Amino acid sequence: MDHDSLHVNLDYVGSSGVCLSVEQKATLQSSLVILKTQQKFEKVKFFGKILGVKNDYFIVQGVGMNELKERKTLFSTDCLNWGLVPTPTDEARKKCAHVKGRFTGDPSHEYVVEVKDSDAANDNGEIEVKEEDRLAIVVENICRDVMIVPRGAYVRLPTGEVVQNRTFDGLSISEAGRLSSYCHFRDPIMLHEKSVLEKADMDKAIDFLDPIDADIPQEGSWSVQNERGSGLVVLRSLHWLGYTFYHVPASSRFGFIYVGNGEKNRDLPFMLN
Repeated sequence: MDHDSLHVNLDYVGSSGVCLSVEQKATLQSSLVILKTQQKFEKVKFFGKILGVKNDYFIVQGVGMNELKERKTLFSTDCLNWGLVPTPTDEARKKCAHVKGRFTGDPSHEYVVEVKDSDAANDNGEIEVKEEDRLAIVVENICRDVMIVPRGAYVRLPTGEVVQNRTFDGLSISEAGRLSSYCHFRDPIMLHEKSVLEKADMDKAIDFLDPIDADIPQEGSWSVQNERGSGLVVLRSLHWLGYTFYHVPASSRFGFIYVGNGEKNRDLPFMLN
């Protein structure tokens, strides 16, 4: 959600129990203005909060002109001082796959995990993982799995840049209640699997992202609720509990927030049986 209207945007996700203290909101709004100027971002978006034992991590993302490609993630434990999240490496991804449990809230903390048959393990069969690396990978996974936008909210220019569609005036009430009206905001993974006939019906300017109605499991990845007399549509991920997306039909207002413990819901297939 855009930082410049944070107090309004947070109201849209209030039904999910998301709230920040008055002090936190005031500190965020002032510090993010400074962060935008210092880092020369086009926009700064409040990603959410990952809950830790000692401290919580407040997460923001700064974006450039090409919002799909130009994105940096920063974190803070006090809403005031921001540090850049490290770029994940393949080795770090492999190591972090073995780490379970709550974040501590200390970015310098190192997990020591005992593993079997891992190339990254030391002589004692252990791997060491920095919490800041784990934080980077969790944010990366959430973005890949569940960061979504309404269909048509972004356009791909002939140059390949992906920018916000200034003519987007929102989904209709009926469209807003359908999963097919929302797309993953990432490089497409499934579009190449579509048939020639399906691709012929697509608008290349706006249909360049994967729709979420193909997510697996198809009947249990998302929940959709109409609120405020259909004046607000809220989608919640069942893969990443704590991810909430909102859209005000017939308007350009949409966004998301993640507030959770940073662990994916691996029990979803069993919950649906």
